[in-house]
Amino acid sequence: MTLNSKESPVAPLEIIKRYYDPRSRAFESLVSHSTRVMGKARAVARAVPAMNPDIRFIEEATLLHDIGIIKVHAPDIGCTGDAPYVCHGVLGREILEKEGLPRHALVCERHVGAGITAEEIAAAGLPLPVRDMCPVSLEEIIVAYADKFFSKNPKAGNREKPVDEIIGEMAKYGRRQKETFLSWVRRFEPGML
Repeated sequence: MTLNSKESPVAPLEIIKRYYDPRSRAFESLVSHSTRVMGKARAVARAVPAMNPDIRFIEEATLLHDIGIIKVHAPDIGCTGDAPYVCHGVLGREILEKEGLPRHALVCERHVGAGITAEEIAAAGLPLPVRDMCPVSLEEIIVAYADKFFSKNPKAGNREKPVDEIIGEMAKYGRRQKETFLSWVRRFEPGML
């Protein structure tokens, strides 16, 4: 693991084990997905050294970004909570704030889609606090970007989605979602367009 952050290292798997049974399908879904996202995020970060991304933080944050799924109702991935799936970012933020990780907590909240604006939350009547939940820092953007390439659903397999597929998925949630994702592709991997 690259150590270029001034903060103390975090042990993401130890934190995850506080909330997930390591033998559960939910644990396997989370860790498998997050590990693939971490590989993509690490590659993106290393491809943009002039931007000076905090690679260690990105590695930690990708492993923790979906920790909130344990509280949502998503039986296909072993999660039997009560909350709607769209709430997993906010719920993850709550978990990581309790763990004393406010910077990692913001990644949880801000990685959903291409981020969600207060206006989008209000217009869609989403069961979320009405506030902007869009990635701000370079590290938050890299995690959100890398996350779009991998599904947690076992039926989707472990493949990396092609950009065209992601663009189609993002377009279902509005023009801003699609355009934001496209701006990330142009910023990090322009050869993919």
